[in-house]
Amino acid sequence: MKKGFETAAEKMFLLSALLSVLVTLLILGFMVILGLPLMKGGHFFSLLTQGWSPRHDLYGIYPMMMGTLAIACLGVAFAFPLSLGCASLVSVLAKGRFAWFLRKAVQMMTGIPTVIYGFVGIFLLVPLIRELLMGGSGMCVLSASVMLAILISPTMILFFTDSFDRVPKSYTDAADALGGTGVQKLVYVILPCSRKGILTGLILAVGRAFGDTLIALMLAGNAIQIPGSFSDSARTLTAHIALVIAADYESLEFRSVFACGIVLYLFTTLTVLLLRASENR
Repeated sequence: MKKGFETAAEKMFLLSALLSVLVTLLILGFMVILGLPLMKGGHFFSLLTQGWSPRHDLYGIYPMMMGTLAIACLGVAFAFPLSLGCASLVSVLAKGRFAWFLRKAVQMMTGIPTVIYGFVGIFLLVPLIRELLMGGSGMCVLSASVMLAILISPTMILFFTDSFDRVPKSYTDAADALGGTGVQKLVYVILPCSRKGILTGLILAVGRAFGDTLIALMLAGNAIQIPGSFSDSARTLTAHIALVIAADYESLEFRSVFACGIVLYLFTTLTVLLLRASENR
């Protein structure tokens, strides 16, 4: 009876995995089919290199691609050291009630709606950035990246702490027996043993950074331009999808939305594959 239950559970898990893969492929197929007129007309690759100017019949998404890369990459660059340091403090360096309080605070932050982060950014972060930059609206790449880092950090911290906690106790006891300090134990024992957990948290954070809509929509300024500095406004692909309104479903303006979706899909997939390949090496 126990063997039959295990067999049924294995089949159910296999079915769930196959269903997940199928749904992912169906989503990609949906975007490709609706964007097929762009590819047939030879417009798809021009959309990837041109700017956006509907008055001149230009519906390129290149500025939005650059805005997405700038905000997402900068946000992950801010969030990774912050998350790694916080996870190290919670799991290794801090003790007692203080570590417990930090862990509970991070868990609570994961349940806060994204729009709340956006409102906090508008009323607290944007004025601060405006003062620091001494001009401009404050709604720029830097504002969106900083708030995006705060948004994705709790997820990374929880994955990092879980991977730290799974390090065999015999390893940490051996480090203690050799007289290692907490920092030495973290650097030489815990971090090397937690590579896969750290990579998993990083992959999820990258995917969320590329796919987030509200933070970029509320804080980045939504200017259709290639950002040249942290103080420039920008528009991301997700924000562009939310903002484009086209009455004609056969128009290039409407079809450009699906081009944005395909590029986002490829961005995320390529990033995950590169991170996995680097871990294998």
